[in-house]
Amino acid sequence: MRRGMVNRVLLALVGLVLLAVGGAVLAVGLGAPSPSWWIHTGPHDVLLSRSERTHWRGAGWWWPAVIAVLALVFLHALWWLATALRRRRLTEVVVDTGDGASALLRGRALEPALAEDAVRQEGVAHAEILLHGSRTAPRAQVWLHLEPYVDPAKVLHEFATQTLAHARESAGLAALPAHVHLRAVRHRAERVT
Repeated sequence: MRRGMVNRVLLALVGLVLLAVGGAVLAVGLGAPSPSWWIHTGPHDVLLSRSERTHWRGAGWWWPAVIAVLALVFLHALWWLATALRRRRLTEVVVDTGDGASALLRGRALEPALAEDAVRQEGVAHAEILLHGSRTAPRAQVWLHLEPYVDPAKVLHEFATQTLAHARESAGLAALPAHVHLRAVRHRAERVT
């Protein structure tokens, strides 16, 4: 599972737990019967009793520390949500046209072209490409699904020296670094006779 998917699943689970707890507190506060193990007994019960609230009154650091920790937790949750929801794909790449001007190449056009070139290689059954980075310095995230009995080192070398080099030259890029994941395609075991 990719990191973005894991972040979204964890964020959804945390949200569901918080929603369930908040809904349960609201339901008990509105008069619904509370279970025996519940921390609040009824709608007039408070989260912190008077003695719990005034226990640390003499320590001037207590409430500012509590508020600071809660603010940090809230800001961290917002940051996590923003990183989970932001777009990870590169939408366009700046291509130097050679005459002092530049053109824009859509990332969604370069990704399938790279994947198609990769699938033409011997031993590659399927390829997925995602472009990341900036418009002037793109990076490729590559998943190559290899046929059985193919040499992964040979496929990786061929991908780096031919497919990536062709894409880099076509787009006029100085470099196109790539992070390549190799996976074998599932196949049935062959029977030996």
